[in-house]
Amino acid sequence: MTTDLASASAELIVWRTMLRAQAQISRRLQADLLARHDLALGSYEVLVHLGEAPHGRLRMNDLADRVLLSRSGLTRLVDRLERDGLVGRQSCPSDARGLFAVLTARGRARLTEAAPTYRQGVRDHILSRLDEPDLRALGHILDKLADEGPRGRASWRPSP
Repeated sequence: MTTDLASASAELIVWRTMLRAQAQISRRLQADLLARHDLALGSYEVLVHLGEAPHGRLRMNDLADRVLLSRSGLTRLVDRLERDGLVGRQSCPSDARGLFAVLTARGRARLTEAAPTYRQGVRDHILSRLDEPDLRALGHILDKLADEGPRGRASWRPSP
């Protein structure tokens, strides 16, 4: 019985540590982006996904899935980005109810400007703290947790 409680307690500690690490890293990246580009982390994520999409556009539902937001949460975020001129909306010709979020030229410029800050933040807050074996192990663990396996994304390699 004591072993089961100790094991459960250790599992919860790992879980809480993972949540705390993710929250702290996100807060640090957000602070970097806000200070240098007046751009929230969630907004940056939307711009990145649109920037990587063909023709700089994605269906709103697909974008919500990629940025891990509810549809209503994404709608509010896209509203703000649209007011700032970073994103636009286009109707879907094949589905009258469907909408695309579209990266504007101004949004692409903002993304290009903010990307080095984001990459530097990832290096500073994550990669610089881990050696190559740690990065490989973390990449392997995250693949398992994301149920992606090695085909889901390129394997982790430390930056030169």
